[in-house]
Amino acid sequence: MKKLLFLILLIPISVKAYSSSATSTVLMDMDSLNVIYSNNMNDIRGVASISKIMTAIVAIENKDVNDVVTIGEEITKAYGSGIYIKQGEEITLESLLYGLMLRSGNDASLAIANYVGGSVDNFVTMMNKKAVEIGMKNSKFNNPHGLDENGGNLSTAYDMALLTSYAMKNETYRKIVSTKKYTLRTNMNYYSWINKNKLLHSYDYITGGKTGFTEIAKRTLVTTASKDDINLVVVTLNDGNDFADHINLFEEAFANYTNYNILKEGEINIIDENYYLDTLYIKNSFNYTLENIDNKVLLNFKLEKKQNYNDNDKVGVVEVIINDKKVHEEDIFIKKKENLSFFDKIKRWFSNLW
Repeated sequence: MKKLLFLILLIPISVKAYSSSATSTVLMDMDSLNVIYSNNMNDIRGVASISKIMTAIVAIENKDVNDVVTIGEEITKAYGSGIYIKQGEEITLESLLYGLMLRSGNDASLAIANYVGGSVDNFVTMMNKKAVEIGMKNSKFNNPHGLDENGGNLSTAYDMALLTSYAMKNETYRKIVSTKKYTLRTNMNYYSWINKNKLLHSYDYITGGKTGFTEIAKRTLVTTASKDDINLVVVTLNDGNDFADHINLFEEAFANYTNYNILKEGEINIIDENYYLDTLYIKNSFNYTLENIDNKVLLNFKLEKKQNYNDNDKVGVVEVIINDKKVHEEDIFIKKKENLSFFDKIKRWFSNLW
């Protein structure tokens, strides 16, 4: 086992003033899932239409978004916010997702659920299965739209931040939620939709999000923002000042945190390592967002002493430990150095001339 200890010393540049008027709040770094600020983040509450984040990602992962959907009678049960699609209308799944996320179409959510799941009930089962897979331990979905019927959809600010961090890794999802305006024509109608997420139109660093409201849940909001390689998500539940609160939380985090490259993909050199004479390397870089204070960063290299190995075999791991907490582990691989004869070296030299 080999260890390399180094310190990153940072000077605070401002005084933190994180706050929110929400009943439940979380500010999370989407890459590391590190919680920067929270208030009652694990309290279980109704989440209203931010539930549609789950509806969208389940649909994207289980069907081709270019599929053409023929709208069925399921939409006759829709009420509340809608995109006003009609039975018999032909529309792509992708366009339904735009209607779902930009205009919070409850009719779109039922059409999506019926097409992707075969029935709304089966789709809800898929939503809850995905929640377990992501690690949402305090969430229960009862419908694909977030209305209060059947007990509504219950979750926490923390779980919704986990879900959003997961969804934002999907290119199709990112494209949809970052769109300010979307237009389309179907066999029955022409549509033009403006995104209800006001911060997309007023705050430069916003990359997506979803609004929500019901009489029981009150105002719920998820937004994401990126600046200087820092990717954040804010979730507020029951917040009458949500848009302003989100901007303030983002601004505080951007002022007080910096994104650092802790591991760089490619060849690595370990101090005092002399067992392996061949090249050691890692396949992935690792970045971590750190607060602008003194931070202790430890790289703990653990190598297996293999006598026989092949090119690109795994020979160990490197653990990243920040402020006494293990935050990441990366596999270490080996690449054998070429042992060419003198004749082979001359042959290669001549071949490189042509």
